[in-house]
Amino acid sequence: MPASVEQLKGLAPLAGLSDERLAELAGIAHVEHVARGADPLAGRTATQSVFLLQGEMLLAFEGGGTLVVVGGTEETRHALNRMKSRVSRSRAISEVDLIALDDELLDVLATWDQVASGSDAGAPIGGALALGSLRSGAFSQLPSAHIDELLKRFERLRVVAGDAVIREGDEGDYYYVIESGRFQVERLVGGAKLVLAELRGGDAFGEEALVSEAKRNATVVALTDGELLRLARGHFNQLLREPLLRRLSFEEAAERVRKGALWLDVRYPSEYQYDKLPGAINVPLAEVRNMFGVLDRSREYVAYCQSGRRSAAAAFLFAARGFHVWLLEGGLKAAEKAL
Repeated sequence: MPASVEQLKGLAPLAGLSDERLAELAGIAHVEHVARGADPLAGRTATQSVFLLQGEMLLAFEGGGTLVVVGGTEETRHALNRMKSRVSRSRAISEVDLIALDDELLDVLATWDQVASGSDAGAPIGGALALGSLRSGAFSQLPSAHIDELLKRFERLRVVAGDAVIREGDEGDYYYVIESGRFQVERLVGGAKLVLAELRGGDAFGEEALVSEAKRNATVVALTDGELLRLARGHFNQLLREPLLRRLSFEEAAERVRKGALWLDVRYPSEYQYDKLPGAINVPLAEVRNMFGVLDRSREYVAYCQSGRRSAAAAFLFAARGFHVWLLEGGLKAAEKAL
């Protein structure tokens, strides 16, 4: 059963969140119903906080002592498994309703909302900084110290349907995050327009040209009126690109591969066939977005190209979607020197 905003608002760690943020969280949080006599805390992961919403439970603590807790009281506004004394076992005295929330998600939400509420930048909480972006996007991995500065550096841009925000072949100048509206990514192939993707609120674009220091490889057109947040190249490099690009020397990268990581060759197939590294898989830079749902997120990857430019763009795109991707510093040129 889905959680409600009112249920979440009654939990101490969430009391300071905005109604908009609580509504987003309610969309992914679920209330668990546990039968009388069961141990509601058995088998819980250490990365979750568990709250009692309704019913009565008996908690037994390590070292002795028990406590009966009742849902809806001041005591149960706090997580049952985060008390000063560690709970060794529990029992549902009656049927109970619980909600389990991921600790890292709670910390991310609290950090962003508290910084945003104290910032004079007026940056939005929803849309561009929606829950999905904070859970697995580029912002989820941003060092806390950068958040306030990032919010100050974003510029708001209104667009109308038909506007071309960026054009294929232009120099990269800004990174964009969609606050509202729909946008189409297109590219000219053999003189014909090829539609690559449609983007919505929370999606980002424009990063490839900035990371790889190349020209725009696609055009992005507004399909509807909308609003964007944009970040100038210098601020993007300082506040977003560098924190997400985890660079390795060839020796360090080779050691990670020996321990199970995979080489990720982001060059054209013709280049890949010519001098690929042993065991490498080929994901050309232009195909990276198509691989988000294909590659195994539990694996580690080391991205490389000839010089490091294309692989930097690929590593950023993957890292921004929550993949564990490292960057081979200097690309194959550096590998050749090391060998």
